[in-house]
Amino acid sequence: MPTAETEIDVLVLGGAGVDSIVYVPELPLPYADSYMVPAIGMRAGQTGDFVAMGVQALGLRTHHVDLIGDDHEGDLVRALHRERGIPFTEVPQRGGTKRAVNLVGPDGRRLSLYDNSRSLEADRLPPALIESLATVSRHAHVSLTCAFALPTLRAKGLTISTDLHNWDGAQTYHEAFAHEADLVFLSATALKDPEQTMRRIAARGRARAVVATAGADGAHLLFGDELTHVPAVTPPAPVVDSNGAGDAFASGYLFGWLAGEAPHTCARYGAIAGAYACTVPSTRTDVIGKDQLLAMAAGKHRR
Repeated sequence: MPTAETEIDVLVLGGAGVDSIVYVPELPLPYADSYMVPAIGMRAGQTGDFVAMGVQALGLRTHHVDLIGDDHEGDLVRALHRERGIPFTEVPQRGGTKRAVNLVGPDGRRLSLYDNSRSLEADRLPPALIESLATVSRHAHVSLTCAFALPTLRAKGLTISTDLHNWDGAQTYHEAFAHEADLVFLSATALKDPEQTMRRIAARGRARAVVATAGADGAHLLFGDELTHVPAVTPPAPVVDSNGAGDAFASGYLFGWLAGEAPHTCARYGAIAGAYACTVPSTRTDVIGKDQLLAMAAGKHRR
């Protein structure tokens, strides 16, 4: 899987931050003056962090780069990468480290409230830094805050993946990512017609594969002209939280893709990793390892 020409299999750009986790009695949450909830937890781990942890746990050489603040939240991000052994290059962010509040219902569904005051328009990862990391990388996974990095990554010949998350298929900001990536992930949640959106991405961009995840309904995989359904995988434990499931799916798919597996095998790996993520409470950052993923793919896992 690793090659002699590179030092990094997956360069993850962006998506470092901290979430505050609040377990609520139901979603949507009816208005009330106050609610009694379990302890409110805070932990490092947003989309880029979870992808970095996911591919690292699957044996891929990983490097994460992002802007973070000189604050307590930034310390949590630094500690997470240090504890997981993931190389992390940080660039100072004047507005502070990215933050969100996640409301989690009893069925594991999540509502995220993002603090959009953290990032400033002028915030950029230095081009020279991106170029130096890209030179020694095989593949880049780009978060939605890093559109400015796409031309450099493309010029260096890296393959690129991105996650459009709950894109509605219409907002123009996401199109740069959708059309520049070789591998596009998105959620079907906000799409009126997932197939139409997926085919439009493939027709207008350079994507070899487009994957729309649909939670308990599995996922849709477009490869070439063929659209297929990827069945959901039975989780190995009770479902408690969907936070990080999409990032886990992307990690599993990338593990197969960079190993040269067929698209349907990659999607199967993604579904397994996503199902595992749903068994992990938001207050933790556990991810599936290579041995367990391959065992579940081979049907050897027992509940």
